[in-house]
Amino acid sequence: MLTFFLVSGGSLWLLAEFVLSLLEKMQTQEILRMLRLPELGDLGQFFRSLSATTLVSVGALAAILAYWFTHRPKSVQPPCDLLKQSEEVEDTGGARRSVISGGPELLTHYYDDARTMYQVFRRGLSISGNGPCLGFRKPNQPYQWLSYQEVADRAEFLGSGLLQHNCKASTDQFIGVFAQNRPEWIIAELACYTYSMVVVPLYDTLGPGVIRYIINTADISTVIVDKAWKAGLLLEHVEKKETPGLKLIILMEPFEEALQERGKKCGVLLKSMQAVEDCGQENHRAPVPPRPDDLSIVCFTSGTTGDPKGAMLTHGNVVADFSGFLKVTEDDVLISFLPLAHMFERVIQSVVYCHGGRVGFFQGDIRLLSDDMKALCPTIFPVVPRLLNRMYDKIFSQANTPLKRWLLEFAAKRKQAEVRSGIIRNDSIWDDLFFNKIQASLGGCVRMIVTGAAPVSPAVLGFLRAALGCQVYEGYGQTECTAGCTFTTPGDWTSGHVGAPLPCNHIKLVDVEELNYWTSKGEGEICVRGPNVFKGYLKDPKNTQEALDSDGWLHTGDIGRWLPEGTLKIIDRKKHIFKLAQGEYIAPEKIENIYTRSEPVAQVYVHGDSLKAFLVGIVVPDPEVMPSWAQKRGIEGTYAQLCTNKELKKAILEDMVRLGKESGLHSFEQVKAIHIHSEMFSVHNGLLTPTLKAKRPELRGYFKKQIEELYTISI
Repeated sequence: MLTFFLVSGGSLWLLAEFVLSLLEKMQTQEILRMLRLPELGDLGQFFRSLSATTLVSVGALAAILAYWFTHRPKSVQPPCDLLKQSEEVEDTGGARRSVISGGPELLTHYYDDARTMYQVFRRGLSISGNGPCLGFRKPNQPYQWLSYQEVADRAEFLGSGLLQHNCKASTDQFIGVFAQNRPEWIIAELACYTYSMVVVPLYDTLGPGVIRYIINTADISTVIVDKAWKAGLLLEHVEKKETPGLKLIILMEPFEEALQERGKKCGVLLKSMQAVEDCGQENHRAPVPPRPDDLSIVCFTSGTTGDPKGAMLTHGNVVADFSGFLKVTEDDVLISFLPLAHMFERVIQSVVYCHGGRVGFFQGDIRLLSDDMKALCPTIFPVVPRLLNRMYDKIFSQANTPLKRWLLEFAAKRKQAEVRSGIIRNDSIWDDLFFNKIQASLGGCVRMIVTGAAPVSPAVLGFLRAALGCQVYEGYGQTECTAGCTFTTPGDWTSGHVGAPLPCNHIKLVDVEELNYWTSKGEGEICVRGPNVFKGYLKDPKNTQEALDSDGWLHTGDIGRWLPEGTLKIIDRKKHIFKLAQGEYIAPEKIENIYTRSEPVAQVYVHGDSLKAFLVGIVVPDPEVMPSWAQKRGIEGTYAQLCTNKELKKAILEDMVRLGKESGLHSFEQVKAIHIHSEMFSVHNGLLTPTLKAKRPELRGYFKKQIEELYTISI
């Protein structure tokens, strides 16, 4: 059998891997007994009795193992003791801080010459030697690159052009950016920073009503857009006299003269971005750089009910947030496809610019992302859990026989054993046999994946860390603390937590009496304080006061638990608000109030899981109304029979979705599957409070089986 294994180089490595797995689990004497070899003291006599062929085989195996041990990959050295990743801070009510912060002071910046976003880019320009900065591509073409100096020059020209069009070099000047990820987005942002203006991102998923609200709240007179239809959408608001302050729309792409004439009729000037840059080049103004305490961006959170809230973030907030969690080099390349309107993507890009790296933008179609990655070969891949879930599902769907699935799981377990010991690589025999195609689909060079916005399943995270052969980091935070407040410590590849506090902030838990969470048990609402915490909501003192207490602590509304290693685990939400896997916030009670207007529906419970991408529901039909409602649709039966009728369930779901659309629910707010339950929720069965409010934890537990089935059926 041993001679058979020695036929090919690949088989030699398989044998070495197999023996290594035994060595990891067994003592020397156990291995000798397994191989039917004598005890160590009898080895001399044993070898004298061996034939020449056997000696060659044993010698070959020894050579393989010797070579493997001398060339064994090195493990990642963690920057701290992984059993103590955070420590308590004195006189702060149980707050904890990172143990890698280097001292008691919170980190405000990493480089003295990069304390504002303007300085961050100038540092990248300097250390890159004017290297490539922003990349873009056309279909089936290689990436084209703008250099750091080209980007800096265009930003100065655009900024100077804005000043020529009645904008001020001041933190009171808010500039709207309404565009998909592309180089011009970054140029527009840098133009604002170069002249101390403030960026206000707009995004169409908010809906036209919200865009109108933001423009008016932030007193935006100038918006930079990418496409003509977005300019048309903005003009509609002006024509209806809904945004009287909007005076200038700058388009990144060509537009027809008719659109310009339409703007003139309602008092809005439309100009191309190139024309404004040309104007600025002819009338160049010296930069007016901001200070760390100056406002840099107002990021409106989508919220769940009511109007969105504009989180005011300073240059110092953003610099502090990214200074302590990622180390990159000028050789790193990031693929940009997550919305720049959100702080998660913007913070990670800032790290890249600060170190002189490159950012390549996708073509704008998520279906072509893999093609873009193959052309770009990125080293840094920011993602949301939903994309990781899709990758995981696709990989296992291709293992479509029991043997293939067994082999895939076996290979993953071998790689996961390496990951647990701190070894991250993509050149093992398991990579050659099973995972190289997966890695190639991401460009073949990814060394770091950063995920946030929602939790990741431990099973998915563990498998992908092994299969992709790169470091996968998970973080937690929200816009109000810029982006992140915790992050996975390098070398800690365990799952089920969101890491330790960042060096820029303290984190403490506070009691939540109504939900029975107590700090004495290491549980409570997560509160954050540090230089990455926002300054408040724009023109919204009421919500600011609710979010920030008098001591500067940001109350996140999330419930956390400290683990023995000093890491944080998210276990609940203070309010009945949660995130789906793609990062969208959901207010289930708002959706339930809409669905109960459906004629046959008496009660409904909307359920969402942060590891899933959609909602499901439990529906209790009205026993008095449903029979006649069903009869109108040609469906007969008793109440009990109707509750199990698939056609009726489909009809009820369609009616609920119809009402949702009429009420303005987004697609991600609509349930995709329902279970019909015949018994009313009540105080008696423990599913309602004495005030007849839904007891959501009890409902979740009571219908656990049905919810799991709904997600299984709907996949």
